[in-house]
Amino acid sequence: MKIIELFNRKERTFSFEFFPPKDEISAVDFGINVGQLLKLDPSFVSVTYGAGGSTQERTFTLVDYLQNKIGLTTMAHYTCVNATHEKVVSDINHLKNSGIENLMLLRGDPPKDEKDFFLRNHEFRHASDLITLARTLHPFSIGAAAYTEKHPESPTLKEDLENMLIKFEAGTDFLITQMFFDNETYYKYVTLARNKGINCRIIPGIIPITNYRQINKFITMTGATIPDALAEKIMSYKDNPDKIYQTGLDFTIQQCIDLLEWGAPGIHFYTLNKSRATIEIYETLPKKLKN
Repeated sequence: MKIIELFNRKERTFSFEFFPPKDEISAVDFGINVGQLLKLDPSFVSVTYGAGGSTQERTFTLVDYLQNKIGLTTMAHYTCVNATHEKVVSDINHLKNSGIENLMLLRGDPPKDEKDFFLRNHEFRHASDLITLARTLHPFSIGAAAYTEKHPESPTLKEDLENMLIKFEAGTDFLITQMFFDNETYYKYVTLARNKGINCRIIPGIIPITNYRQINKFITMTGATIPDALAEKIMSYKDNPDKIYQTGLDFTIQQCIDLLEWGAPGIHFYTLNKSRATIEIYETLPKKLKN
């Protein structure tokens, strides 16, 4: 099923993102965790792959498995990294022939230590390039990424929104945000996007901070601001993993409640292939939301 068809049926969607396990032991853990998550009956799931285009083959295999063996509405990530016209056409046709109807089309991260990667002679430099081509190949449901505090490489949020408009007009059906921790940035972003004419669903992407090491990692990855009160609390518990876990969990539950009560069209959970935190958050929401 196409994700945009789900939107016609559901005011809110709840979805999970996975990445392919890297080895046999990870595969066992993945199977256990995914099995737990699937009991929650997600609206759809997505499968990403590593920086620099790594694990793409495993991504395609996992997408095929989740879609055709498990029967989930599944979305495949695909990036501009190492993309040529011939390769993109071949890969996207492969996904289409596998029954995949949903694509998350991204520029992607350049290979390590190659910051000028997309400035060199590459056929696909922007997600909008992929979106434009995919639109000619099949009537996919196409998602794209949004950054509530702007993409780390964009000079300003205004310029970032100009680029988002290009992606939207190229044929984007919906947006999923990168992780954020300050809901005000999402509310502001949605308002500015609507004023630009970007009128598709903008689904917030959420991840709980469940261990001390994640703080700087998340800031570096996305440029997201972590509220001072949350950061200070987690820092004070740096030697107490259980208290950090509960602090992150409580914060994320309240974050999701605020988003949904504000009117967000669902939540996309970045699971990191773990089940415990996502399950606890997901199962708590119906009890906490106002009727």
